[in-house]
Amino acid sequence: MTVGVDLSVQPRKTGIAWIDWSSSEARVRNLVPKAADELITRAVMEADKAGIDCPLGWPEKFVEFISAHQSGNVIVPAEVAGRNWQRALAYRVTDEAVRDTTGLVPLSVAADRIAYTAMRCAGLLAQLARQGQPVDRCGTGVVVEVYPAASLNQWGLPHRGFKGKGNAKPLARVVDAMLAAAPWLMLGPFEDLCRRSDDALDAVIAALTARAAMKGLVTAPSTTQAAISSTEGWIALPTCPLSALWP
Repeated sequence: MTVGVDLSVQPRKTGIAWIDWSSSEARVRNLVPKAADELITRAVMEADKAGIDCPLGWPEKFVEFISAHQSGNVIVPAEVAGRNWQRALAYRVTDEAVRDTTGLVPLSVAADRIAYTAMRCAGLLAQLARQGQPVDRCGTGVVVEVYPAASLNQWGLPHRGFKGKGNAKPLARVVDAMLAAAPWLMLGPFEDLCRRSDDALDAVIAALTARAAMKGLVTAPSTTQAAISSTEGWIALPTCPLSALWP
């Protein structure tokens, strides 16, 4: 079983999906559009692989900068408005890798509102560790960091414009394209929810990406990237078509 979590600051915007894999199909067992912490940790503990759509850590250079600033020993370049210097603080190694591969730019966990979600995620990771499920932020354990829009992009599916209000038609296009590419994916009674809620759909995509990670069909950090990604986190991008996840 794979689990996908579209994490948000509050449970009301957090989607979680469970997909059971058999020799003939992948069936969405359950899909909850408003998931609290306890449900998420329980689902992850029971999963073979769980994809979480949220940064698992902060940029190492940003953490060093904040620590140095707190102690009054921060060292900055002569031109503190320098774009390259600021970018190095704002984005993780994996964010730059995703941009190089897909052209998509993940939200900055150091300089965007997704930081609030990452705070919640950090708490969830701490709870998992206390329950005997420590997380390898490079994705080799049960948990893997995912980016649903980038997964859709890698699968050649529509990946833009389906978020927010008034998104029924774009959502329907994504669902239609996904089911056409994966006729073995059974959304069952949850298909209508996927067509109404981008949180629910992202959770399903996260669970599919977790399947790709479980099969070793995702990007992995290089030897040099692994050291820093062990604290910053690593976004797993599918390296295969959606059809390769065929049960």
